Amino acid sequence: MRVEKVSYEQTNFFSKFILDYLSGDRSLTPFYHRSPQLSSFKAQLEEKQKQNVNRRVLVEALNEQYASVKTTDLVTRNIQSLQKENTFTVTTGHQLCLFTGPLYFIYKIITTINLSEQLKLEHPNYNFVPIYWMASEDHDFEEINHVNLFGSKLAWEQPQQGAVGVMPTDSLRSVLDELREVLGTSEEAEALYSIFSDSYMGNPDLTSATRCMVNSLFSKFGLVVLDAGTINLKKEAVSLIKQDVLEQSNYPLIQKVNKDLGRAQAFVRPINFFYLQEGSRNRIEQEGANFLVLNSDLRFTKEELELEIETYPERFSPNVLLRPLFKELLLPNLAMIGGGAEVNYWMQLKSTFAANKITYPILLLRNSALVVNNAQRQKIQKTGFTTMDFFLNEEELHKRFIDLNKEGDIGVESEKNQIELIFDSLAKRIKDSSLQASIFAEKKKQLKSLSKMEQKLRKSEKLKHQNSLIQISKVKAKLFPNNTLQERYDNIIPMYLNYGSSFIDELKDVFDPFDQRFTLFIDD
Repeated sequence: MRVEKVSYEQTNFFSKFILDYLSGDRSLTPFYHRSPQLSSFKAQLEEKQKQNVNRRVLVEALNEQYASVKTTDLVTRNIQSLQKENTFTVTTGHQLCLFTGPLYFIYKIITTINLSEQLKLEHPNYNFVPIYWMASEDHDFEEINHVNLFGSKLAWEQPQQGAVGVMPTDSLRSVLDELREVLGTSEEAEALYSIFSDSYMGNPDLTSATRCMVNSLFSKFGLVVLDAGTINLKKEAVSLIKQDVLEQSNYPLIQKVNKDLGRAQAFVRPINFFYLQEGSRNRIEQEGANFLVLNSDLRFTKEELELEIETYPERFSPNVLLRPLFKELLLPNLAMIGGGAEVNYWMQLKSTFAANKITYPILLLRNSALVVNNAQRQKIQKTGFTTMDFFLNEEELHKRFIDLNKEGDIGVESEKNQIELIFDSLAKRIKDSSLQASIFAEKKKQLKSLSKMEQKLRKSEKLKHQNSLIQISKVKAKLFPNNTLQERYDNIIPMYLNYGSSFIDELKDVFDPFDQRFTLFIDD
């Protein structure tokens, strides 16, 4: 595939906030610790070494989680190396999406792997382990229970509620049957179906199934998959849980940053932990001197809740704003790799990290891409446009096509300019203000008439080129489904069927975590 790179700004899909962050805008420097550059990691290493991380508990948890997983020697070595004081991690996190979910899940992981390798080249005396942190305690099942595939949606329907990680996967059999019919019988289809079937049918719950699936795709690169929802790992966070739930000390800190930042990607509450029960994950709120778990009969005094935290820390699940602190508390971590929204809400937390004496990581925007297959490339060429042109909205694309292919000039700008000159010249010669008002009103009327005539001319041209415009719209919809980036909607399956496992290898060869540009992969 041919590779082209363009600035994020050229795509028109990235917020000013993210563009400012990437450009080093000084207005944002108070909200993060170190800039996303390779040169920043020497100081980050030195600082993170001073934070006490319970490596023994971390490695024990990972060994237990990988006990039944057939993985590579590189993954095994990476896990064991975490016991050493000169080993550090770089981390990305994501929900447990069905069949890996949208493409950017893949992009996040590859960016993380490549960062660990670049750091090893720059700092050969240290080890760097890429980590995928599973958001196994999230309860937004509707966000992860489907995949968009070939214009249709495959959805997993099941009645259980609560944390998605513990949901049993046996009810996925019918979805796998649907998938098999869609995939076909090619060698790539059989390989991909085996990965999904072995993962979901060979494991009892979504957490272990996702671990197996991600391991199948990325273990050759040494990626380690972590579920932090175990009892012993949660015990490490008892103090953090108490501070937030009982003292609510993080709330005013984040509120102040939100005010200073002028925006809040994630909503902060006085208490930022959920209470986990079988089939439910509900918020904890304080009511007077007591604490209650919403949508349940559970109530605690402060003393009872403190004892509950100490005895059953695994029942306390951080929300999106406290999960970063939990993550950086448990791991010898240097960097967080995420999308624009993640970078945004992590910037709400710098002062909260400092107050909890946890090292704030370097924030890196994951690599981002558009993949144009051979058929799409040919259709783009027939339109007379380039791939980059399709980053424009549909209306602008149609207008450009008509302007390029119109019979004669259908614009009326010169005529409008003439009318402006005529009426303005006439108004200057008239001293009567009421007559001047009448002249300007007539000018406005004539300009409006010309605009309507231009619309009619364009409509006529549209009718002449209707088939071409329909094709342009179809290409636009394929490249940017639902008017969003391909990576936020499409799944890896079509790419895998076209290119096999080499698609992941191609991404890995091209992606650079420090290259702040958007990547185009064009199949030619």
